[in-house]
Amino acid sequence: MSRIARAALAAALLAAALGGCAAGTAPGGGGAAGPGAACGPSTVEVTGEIAPVRPSPAPRLPVAVRSADGRSVTVRSADRILALNMYGSLAEIVFGLGLGERVVGRDTSTTFTAARALPLVTSSGHDLSAEAVLRLDPTVIITDAGIGPPEVLDQLRAAGIPVVLIGDEQTLPAVGEHITAVAAALGVPAAGRALRARVTADITAARASAPATGKPLRIAFLYLRGTAGVYLIGGRGAGSDALIEAIGATDAGTAAGLSGFRPLTSEGMINAAPDVILVLSGGLKSVGGVRGLVALPGIAQTPAGRGRRVVSADDGSLLTFGARTGAIIKALAAAVHRPCAS
Repeated sequence: MSRIARAALAAALLAAALGGCAAGTAPGGGGAAGPGAACGPSTVEVTGEIAPVRPSPAPRLPVAVRSADGRSVTVRSADRILALNMYGSLAEIVFGLGLGERVVGRDTSTTFTAARALPLVTSSGHDLSAEAVLRLDPTVIITDAGIGPPEVLDQLRAAGIPVVLIGDEQTLPAVGEHITAVAAALGVPAAGRALRARVTADITAARASAPATGKPLRIAFLYLRGTAGVYLIGGRGAGSDALIEAIGATDAGTAAGLSGFRPLTSEGMINAAPDVILVLSGGLKSVGGVRGLVALPGIAQTPAGRGRRVVSADDGSLLTFGARTGAIIKALAAAVHRPCAS
């Protein structure tokens, strides 16, 4: 079960136990009322292309690496790679390292252009199919704790496939660490250093492009799956907070005292008082678009709801924390801080 799926289940149970209590109790007071606070809906436009390092590296194997679960894993071949996690970031990194032609399958979150046609080995819930994996005959699997269940990973290990777990932290500093770890496991450390330097520079430049003046906008990230009755607001450590803060804004969930994902409630939403609501495009569609979103409890009573200030981003890009992270921050800043008609 993926991290967001686990959070959704826990949030649903918590909501039932609390009987609809607020997700956050920080005092309201609204946020900025300047440019961007009432611009209407917009979309985060991110390229689906991954630029690989050049020249393409030749893996130097075998290598023995320490997996994030503490196991020592020996990788002897990178001829047939599976890079799987709930955000698609690991596949982005492998393609960014110049090894994309060796990738033989994908997870449901890996939707960037070069990987879109690869066969799926996970369900919509990010559960691995051992049969689908074994059919592809991978020589190495790069994954993290968000993919499972553990019994399937054990089955793949028993079949003789090296399984290397990478840390699953969703933070900007972790992006470089994950690039280094993936590159080490695939025997291309020099390409890892090159990609890490490029992505770090991209992130630094993107952060510098955010407005440095004026009162920061308050942005709430909502994870929505209307068809499943899942309505969550992100807080500290959700991953969305790092992106929101990177564009010079305030994460409304964090400011309301939330950690991870919590149930969306009317009182909690009103207290969070976001100027902007950030959602995934699939989630927005699942609630009937902007009109359906504003009809959810408490949304219409927020500055974002009153101004229909909703920013949507593709499900397969916003939370990837991979090779496109700099581009995602830049695109998010452009969508949030775009000039508004007077």
